[in-house]
Amino acid sequence: MASPYTRSSRHRRPETPRSRLRSIALLIGAAARLRLIRYEIADHSMEPTLRPGDWTLGVRRPARLDSGDIVVAEHPERPGFRLVKRVTDVAPEGYRLAGDHADHSTDSRHFGPVRPDAVVARLLVVYHPRPRRFL
Repeated sequence: MASPYTRSSRHRRPETPRSRLRSIALLIGAAARLRLIRYEIADHSMEPTLRPGDWTLGVRRPARLDSGDIVVAEHPERPGFRLVKRVTDVAPEGYRLAGDHADHSTDSRHFGPVRPDAVVARLLVVYHPRPRRFL
């Protein structure tokens, strides 16, 4: 017997193009309110946690960061270049960042702490886009 709090598939309304557009619009609106942004991982500095080709969703300009959070930050010595690193220490002068794969990472060991305003996003989830189908 089905739970009184769930609908069985027999009672679900068929999806129409209009309802699908409404669902997409709601999803886009939620993403805008949550300030979500997506990134593609390009190098090996965060392996094995993140690999090249992985996609991530993050929240823009997070209010608070803790040690262990994975962030996207502007490189302090290369304007316009963004890094994906893990926060290792929260200090008054800024955040110390490090890559999980230390041998392939340029991080705070090389350029020091990163100012709080240089943090662009805190990553929330990793996903893999569906492969495209070709006819």
